Amino acid sequence: MLVQLLLRSPLRKALVIGSTVPVSVTKNSLRMVTIAMLAARVDPGYLTGRLHRDGGIVSSWSQTDNLQYWRTHNSMITPVVPTTLFSQLKAKIETHEAKIGVIGLGYVGLPLTLLYMDQGFLVTGFDIDQRKVDALTEGKSYIYRIPVEEIQEARAKGLVATSEFCQLAEMDAIIICVPTPLNDYQEPDTSFIVNTAHAIAPHLRAGQLVVLESTTYPGTTEELLVPILENENQNGLRAARRNGASEMAPEFYVAFSPEREDPGNTTVARRDIPKVVGGLDLQAAELAAGLYGAVFNRTVQVSSPAAAEMTKLLENIYRCVNIALVNELKLLCLRMGLDIWEVIDAAATKPFGFQPFYPGPGLGGHCIPIDPFYLSWKAKEWDFRTRFIELAGEINLGMPYHVVASVTTALNQRKKALNGARIMLLGVAYKKDIDDLRESPALTIIELLHKEGAEVTYNDPHIPSIGKGRKYDLQMKSLPLDRLQEYDCVLIVTDHSSYDYRRIVEESQLVVDSRNATRGIRSAKILHC
Repeated sequence: MLVQLLLRSPLRKALVIGSTVPVSVTKNSLRMVTIAMLAARVDPGYLTGRLHRDGGIVSSWSQTDNLQYWRTHNSMITPVVPTTLFSQLKAKIETHEAKIGVIGLGYVGLPLTLLYMDQGFLVTGFDIDQRKVDALTEGKSYIYRIPVEEIQEARAKGLVATSEFCQLAEMDAIIICVPTPLNDYQEPDTSFIVNTAHAIAPHLRAGQLVVLESTTYPGTTEELLVPILENENQNGLRAARRNGASEMAPEFYVAFSPEREDPGNTTVARRDIPKVVGGLDLQAAELAAGLYGAVFNRTVQVSSPAAAEMTKLLENIYRCVNIALVNELKLLCLRMGLDIWEVIDAAATKPFGFQPFYPGPGLGGHCIPIDPFYLSWKAKEWDFRTRFIELAGEINLGMPYHVVASVTTALNQRKKALNGARIMLLGVAYKKDIDDLRESPALTIIELLHKEGAEVTYNDPHIPSIGKGRKYDLQMKSLPLDRLQEYDCVLIVTDHSSYDYRRIVEESQLVVDSRNATRGIRSAKILHC
């Protein structure tokens, strides 16, 4: 309708880019075009120009509070190339002038923030945890693998950390990096996404890009995030779904790009990890790809947010089911008197068709223990049961119980009971050489040992204390390893590189090894589990 009115209007020649032509502009034609633009939710200010008569400026195209129309006719119009919300944001991203807001300054959000700061973007970090905000403001780091120097350098470049979400209105792009755990019934807990959406909506403005990075089930972006943003923003904005058909409506852009953070991985630079992007429409995808392309060496666009969400689940479920496979094979090999580690190493010599995965005391981290349950829950909506995935989850969930049973067996062989035994647990991080406790199997093992009456202490060079989490309240502090001989059992849960395992074996009465950390050390004190 707008296009047809413009073509019928005396303004049609003046709207040709680069032209300056005399036209007869009547009040009625100007009123017709302006009304059409407003009806299409287009700000007439997007098409700016100056009205000239005899070389002097007499008026300008404007939209006042009472919607006054242009007050001239028989004039000269010098048009300016239309500027759209999309092109404005795209230009800001390309020139690194876009202001970026990162919500959630944890293991995903903080490294991402530093990447953008390194490339010259101005970043504001948002978090509801005031301790993190205060630490960053003071130039301190609360993540082991991020040195203080990186934080201080980012602060010097203008990094701002805040818990005031009203500042989101100043951002050009908003990236959401919040947790997505499971509830007590092993179902998705999307409350962090929901609460974040509620916090964003009142400050949302036209032309902003909102990207969700949190791992979740396919459909979350479109079914959960977008409706809240649309229904609760104060300007009646809608998420862009045009697929390029129109650029002029006052809308915001939405995409999903799964995080691929791998704590402790020093072999692959973050910039070299390809970034998958799925936009709600083509423009959102292009903007998100440009945003991530500014800091990552490669972006991979998929057809939709749901496709990107499923991509992330596939990556992690692939690891989950293969770890479950070797965990089950480990249990079988223990009964058969075989060394599963020797078997895996031998199989890994095959140059094709095999990738090694290794057993352990259970899965940890934010993704692998959780993602299979997100997909299994969503699959039920489609009357589909993911039996293979669920079985893998059951096997992995059972591994901490296997570890505790092994400790019980080892103590029994020495005519000792688990009840009352003093246990020193080595390593509580979910994997070696990091300070990340999320979903660590060590937490479950400690609780199981406590229930059996054991006296449990721990040592972890990267985690000085364990407080209260969503599913635990242990209130423990890491103790030194200077009296190992006093413990009935030393249990290796996380194989940190800094441990001197030969010394640990020599000074301990009994060592139960769930990680094969003592490989190559021969001693009757060691029980592999």
